[in-house]
Amino acid sequence: MKKLYIVLSSFFLLQSCIPLRIAPKISDYKTVSGKGFKKGLPKKTLFVFEDPKEAGEFYEYINIKYSLQDYYVDVEVPFSLEGEAYFFSFYEVEKKDKAINLIPIIMDVTLNAALGNDDFETYTATDENTINRNGNYYVAIEVFSKEEQDCLSEEYDNRPRVLNYLRTLKEEYLSTHNYNEVVFKNE
Repeated sequence: MKKLYIVLSSFFLLQSCIPLRIAPKISDYKTVSGKGFKKGLPKKTLFVFEDPKEAGEFYEYINIKYSLQDYYVDVEVPFSLEGEAYFFSFYEVEKKDKAINLIPIIMDVTLNAALGNDDFETYTATDENTINRNGNYYVAIEVFSKEEQDCLSEEYDNRPRVLNYLRTLKEEYLSTHNYNEVVFKNE
């Protein structure tokens, strides 16, 4: 009975996946360094929130809201707060959960040992049958002034107003399904 218990517990232990990386859950928003959040993003401070909508939806929302006609939509979107001119750029980012599945590796080792085969296939982090992936999507926004100041950094004086503007923008984006409605709200 003790051997059966050990075999069953070993089976259930090996059947599970070992997480290598878990994408963060962001309930409202987070301000983080771009490089710290995902490789390839700028070093500036970013306003990041989870995007439950399809890819490209935020682009469409910004394009329609600011009447940009597909010109510099994700690069340099102008807006003003209390008479001061600001710009923002955004990035639609995917971060994936990554876990390694042990069963294919152990089966391969066992079969190779039973068959006396010395040609053991080494599994790497890119093997499709041992890695499980699930993606989470985020919108990361950087805000800068005409002088190229990082307007989301802790040292920036108007940071609370900029954060409030971005929070309102995020809420409007998530609650709006027909982006043409936004044009009428702006008037």
